[in-house]
Amino acid sequence: MAIAGFTLRSCAVALLLLYLHCASGDINYSFPEETRPGSVIGNIGARFPIEEAHDADIGKYSVQTYNLQRNDNFILGVDTNSVELVLNKELDRENLREISLLLTALDGGSPQRSGTVVIHITVLDANDNVPVFSQAVYKASLPENSPLGTVVLTVSATDADEGLNGDVTYDFGRISEDVKSMFSIDQKTGDLKLCTAVDFEIASSFELRVTAKDGLGLTSYAKIIIDVTDINDNAPVIYLKSLSNPIPENVSPGTEVGIINVQDRDSENNRQVRCSIQQNVPFKLVPSIKNYYSLVTTGQLDRPVS
Repeated sequence: MAIAGFTLRSCAVALLLLYLHCASGDINYSFPEETRPGSVIGNIGARFPIEEAHDADIGKYSVQTYNLQRNDNFILGVDTNSVELVLNKELDRENLREISLLLTALDGGSPQRSGTVVIHITVLDANDNVPVFSQAVYKASLPENSPLGTVVLTVSATDADEGLNGDVTYDFGRISEDVKSMFSIDQKTGDLKLCTAVDFEIASSFELRVTAKDGLGLTSYAKIIIDVTDINDNAPVIYLKSLSNPIPENVSPGTEVGIINVQDRDSENNRQVRCSIQQNVPFKLVPSIKNYYSLVTTGQLDRPVS
């Protein structure tokens, strides 16, 4: 068209608008990971609708395609009526807590116009981790003269979950009431304390089972082995096993007239004994086996005449 010597040409402007619920241009999603340990984290194919993009133009100049930033977990599900964010791979909050994805809407014009939005995804914690002890078996030595209240050892467990799901408490597993009365465990710190006196000669070791439980009940187990160490708290005891009485005064020197046994309830070096007899008597002790001694004469016996 020409007016007053000027040629007027028509032009078209393609305007692409991406309407979203939030004014910032971001979309935010929060959803939990799978709640059962060992099961799939997230539901493959679970859908989260996205507000459809709108273009003021029509036909090929309207929105034609959507592109989602390449990622390992989500894909787009697009049909004529809606655009959906589809979970394509399970999520694990302990490995990936937040994801930000760029979503682009493209029209069909030339040059092509586009609109973008950032999708923020927060993976909520689920109780999918059991507490883990720092050791499967804990060992400790406990002297038998240890005072009450002694901290024998401390157990420790961690839980990869957060909040209540990761709050670990300790307790005894299945043990006898006698053993349970001898020790206590702090539910928060894991300190194992002595409650009653131990005696090596009565029980030289203890085996306990402890549990670590998180806030929603997932439980793991560990073993505790306590070896009671001996102290020299027992005096030797002399047993007279046999004795010839009376003894004729004419017995020959070296005649066995009695057998003595010495016992000590302590262990190892603490139970090794030496037995002796007073001097200036016509007898001596001859060691035998297993702390046995023979009482033998060393000279002629002479009974005084009264």
